[in-house]
Amino acid sequence: MKRLISVGRALTLAISFGAALVSAASSAQTTAQRGGTLVMVVQPEPPTLAAYQSTSGPIGQVSTKVYEGLLEYDFNLQPIPGLAKSWTVSLDGKTITFKLQEGVKFHDGKPFTSEDVKFTVFDVLKKVHPRGASTFRALEAIDTPDALTAVFKFSEPAPYVLAALSGYESPMLPKHIFGTGDIANHPNANRPIGTGPFKFVDWQQGQYMRFDRNPDYWKKGQPYLDRIVARFIADGGTRAASLETQEVHIGGFNAILPLDVKRLQALPYIDVTTKGYEMQSPIVELDFNTQKKPFDNVKVRQAIAYAIDRKFVIDNIWFGFGRPATGPINSNFKANGLYTADVKNYNVPNGVEIANKLLDEAGYPRRGDGNRFEITHDITPYGEEWRRFGEYVQQQLGKLGIKATLRYEDVPTWLRRIYTNYDYDITNNWIQTLADPVIGVHRLYSSKLIKPGTRWSSKETDELMDQATVERDLKKRAALYHDFQKRIVEASPIVFVMELNFVTIYNKKLQGWLVSPLGLYSAFDQAWLAK
Repeated sequence: MKRLISVGRALTLAISFGAALVSAASSAQTTAQRGGTLVMVVQPEPPTLAAYQSTSGPIGQVSTKVYEGLLEYDFNLQPIPGLAKSWTVSLDGKTITFKLQEGVKFHDGKPFTSEDVKFTVFDVLKKVHPRGASTFRALEAIDTPDALTAVFKFSEPAPYVLAALSGYESPMLPKHIFGTGDIANHPNANRPIGTGPFKFVDWQQGQYMRFDRNPDYWKKGQPYLDRIVARFIADGGTRAASLETQEVHIGGFNAILPLDVKRLQALPYIDVTTKGYEMQSPIVELDFNTQKKPFDNVKVRQAIAYAIDRKFVIDNIWFGFGRPATGPINSNFKANGLYTADVKNYNVPNGVEIANKLLDEAGYPRRGDGNRFEITHDITPYGEEWRRFGEYVQQQLGKLGIKATLRYEDVPTWLRRIYTNYDYDITNNWIQTLADPVIGVHRLYSSKLIKPGTRWSSKETDELMDQATVERDLKKRAALYHDFQKRIVEASPIVFVMELNFVTIYNKKLQGWLVSPLGLYSAFDQAWLAK
């Protein structure tokens, strides 16, 4: 026997999903006006539109207008219907049955069916999506008894999966298009065909992407906009000016530099929000290549963790839009008990003094020139604030006798260097911890998910993650993650700097866009421009 349930980010099992049967479309304002072109600034330019293969931050802002997921989410992070109109979960938690919406078509007119779901999850997401191997690790089969029913069968309870089925995280693809050819190098990677409210039209690299209204969209009467244009503007000052002159309607993920936010906010036609990032929970980090000297030494890693003044970084680089990070799980998870601040504290007033002592103990004394060793610090290529952060880290490392050379490359080169070739010493970055640790955190530390010999892992933390993945008792699950956080922070494979509060700046003419905790990663099917 099965029962209806709803699963939120904390794996909370409820008897019914109630509000999940309420379409997100019902929240659209009745005064919505039709027509118009929405211009959004996306920084930096996405390296690809293959959202099923790359989760680089800018991709989701554009790909989600084309691709949709089985589920959407409300601001309580509870799943609500998307391409699936309902779902049931078996009492043992090992079977989830999705009933699909009727009348959904891909942009080429072909129907969306359960076979597309099965193909997408098994042949694409599990194989090439960076988080797919973790999200669908326990998925053994998908049965398709009819065109509108997809039955997911797991080897163990996997309620966290229901937090990972948005169009951003698990985009549904057409089997008849992507089922032919090499999915890793598919000719439609940058010519996407989805079920979403907007159709891909054009990509002029270095300038813009264009998406036009899908007249056959399955949500009747939507979308309201005629078109969305995503512009790529390299200079931060020019991006701010484009909002000031109203050439651009919206920019998020700190596309508008924090130093420009307050000035623009004073304008009568501009509004600012930090909402719409609840399912990202980003943490700014320094990532070590722990497979290379000197960062194979825990004392060296701890030394750098001590040297970073988190308050200085928050106040002077991100202008107050953040809070100190303590470990791998964002404090947003206080609500469900998974977060703990009871970990080793590196954010202390005498951090530089402690750091120098640790480096001496690690066997890296200062040489005659005052330096202990030299490294290259790769800067994430997402904007000016990351350059400033790199410069700050360079200065702090200098106080420790570590000579750091800064390297700033374009997005594809940086991604390839860090995540494909692992050819780096240290890099700054921000990571999305997402709606559940299984989805957003495990991928960084689990021996089952990282490539052998590329990142830090341990038997003890692997066991804690494995146990937490299937633990359905919330208190027991929280205890496992508390132990996990303590061990990770002690080992310091990453310096946890700050929990980033991204800011979205938008023209008040733009309405109906903030309807989801995914914010700019939502479909914009309800967005409209006031005349």
